[in-house]
Amino acid sequence: MTDFALTEDQLMIREAAEEIVRHFGDEYWAAKDADHEFPIEFYDLLAQKGWLGLTTPTEFGGHGLGITEATLLLEAVAAAGGAMNAASAIHMTIFGLHPVIKHGSDELKKDNLPQIAQGNIHVCFGVTEPDAGLDTTRVTTFAQRRGDEYIVNGRKVWISKAMESDKILLLARTTKREDVERPTDGLTLFFTDLDRERVKITPIRKIGRNAVTSNELVIEGLVIPEAHRVGEEGKGFTYLLDGLNPERMLIAAEALGIGRAALAKAVTYANERVVFDRPIGMNQGLQFPLADSLAKLDAAELALRKATWTYDNGLPSGREANTAKYLCAEAGVDAADRAVQVHGGMGYSEEYHVGRYLREVRLMKIAPVSQEMVLNYLGTKVLGLPRSY
Repeated sequence: MTDFALTEDQLMIREAAEEIVRHFGDEYWAAKDADHEFPIEFYDLLAQKGWLGLTTPTEFGGHGLGITEATLLLEAVAAAGGAMNAASAIHMTIFGLHPVIKHGSDELKKDNLPQIAQGNIHVCFGVTEPDAGLDTTRVTTFAQRRGDEYIVNGRKVWISKAMESDKILLLARTTKREDVERPTDGLTLFFTDLDRERVKITPIRKIGRNAVTSNELVIEGLVIPEAHRVGEEGKGFTYLLDGLNPERMLIAAEALGIGRAALAKAVTYANERVVFDRPIGMNQGLQFPLADSLAKLDAAELALRKATWTYDNGLPSGREANTAKYLCAEAGVDAADRAVQVHGGMGYSEEYHVGRYLREVRLMKIAPVSQEMVLNYLGTKVLGLPRSY
């Protein structure tokens, strides 16, 4: 029988995280979003308290904890009102460098991981391309070998935090797709400097999560030393797979946190708002949807807890990770939408923040993989149905 209940230490981590993020309320995040300003005060405080090195191995200045602890932190961050602006500010630092930790050289890890854990280096993740989408094998950014270095040219899109970042975890082809036996071969992963002289960064205008930029990158003649390559040449796609399930779990936790925040706002408003001489929360037409959201958030949380327990215990977690991402995104979006509805016209006002929550949590049904692609995975890999794509 499996037991994925939180340990006493994990409960303490959640309580400590909730206490720290309480310093940054809704007004802080609304202002950062409106001003398109990175939440540096928030980032610096988490760095000062050691949270950015939560999953970094202890030999590189971190705490060496697992994905369960990481999801507790990201859920707390999102639930405190920061939503995706808060989560995206630290998401990559918390767990995104897993391929480097697992496959990078000792030198690459020593030079970078302690600095990242201390918050001195901002990092971003460069995989997605305009014409590749979810089919990573269609990546065309190319790294041409030249002695003991690579010359890289290409384009990336939807790269979060690139404007603020010093380093990039970059996926590029080192062998053209038509020249490899399998489409997943010939892709190489690098962790290198984001040289502004060779990389043009252009922010993308978005409907939400504007405190953290999403960007298009045009790479022209970027020189990457061989020492900045992660693992072996041509095996980058395999290395990326190591981080896919944890990423889905982090996204699930963030969606769960936003759903909890939205539900709390809705309950408060439903208790305080009086119409026809009675609080609107007395009306079953409003009360039942909120109770339904509570049940669905609780069920989604159980799926997430099972997923992180499975991963941290070294068990296959593809089914659990995808299920958790799917259910948490659905429950989070539903809770935020219902929170807007309960607020009525005021839900469309920025004063009550639920509209901001909805804009940000809606992204979780798209990124890092769409709900439809999750169902494709479950349909083919779990149910054994024919592949449809």
